[in-house]
Amino acid sequence: MQSKKLAGAKPGVPSQKFLDIAEIRDDLVILRDGTIRSVLLVSSINFALKSIDEQNAIVQAYMQFLNALEFPIQVSIQSRRMNIDSYMRQLDENEKMLTNDLLKRQIRDYRDFVNQLIKLGDIMQKRFYVVVPYNPLDKSGGGSTQRGFFQRLGDVLSPTIAGKISEEKFQKMKFEMGLRVNQMIGGLSSMSLNAVQLDTQSLIELYYTVYNPQLFETQRMTDLDRLQIEG
Repeated sequence: MQSKKLAGAKPGVPSQKFLDIAEIRDDLVILRDGTIRSVLLVSSINFALKSIDEQNAIVQAYMQFLNALEFPIQVSIQSRRMNIDSYMRQLDENEKMLTNDLLKRQIRDYRDFVNQLIKLGDIMQKRFYVVVPYNPLDKSGGGSTQRGFFQRLGDVLSPTIAGKISEEKFQKMKFEMGLRVNQMIGGLSSMSLNAVQLDTQSLIELYYTVYNPQLFETQRMTDLDRLQIEG
């Protein structure tokens, strides 16, 4: 009886249905409600080490930056275990190029030391992100309209609005988003902060890390160009 019930059971709603993200392409995050997001990776500064005049200048630039905004933004801080895979691969390549056995042994010892230091010290790396929204239905374009539980439930049960966006409308939204991104980068640079817009591959890796923090440590993302997506 149990096997028949299990065999006849209908599959549940996949977890992707409950995510607000409909698609990631052209360096943009397209949400199910038809709005888009752009994510900037922002550098940091040590405010405490600045002189009084430098601190006052940064605070004034920050005030001007906020007053100039005509749309909401989201600031996100992510802590993750430091990834030194690329650095380790570079050490391996350097070791292969050497002909001196003593230097090779020193590189191996140094590589082992760095690996143990990262594992034992549990060294974390902080990354700072600024999320820039655009909603073509809002006058401000910021997508500040609050959506209740039943609205989100309706999005799950009904087709996404994002799938109905024409290419012409999407290109217009992309252009408007580009203006906002440039405004954000310029405003952040006034505070001596460097910012860069995440591309499609970086966005996929970012959200993959957010939704799979433990899996990300053991299964790294495949390069977007190497992904094989079946229709």
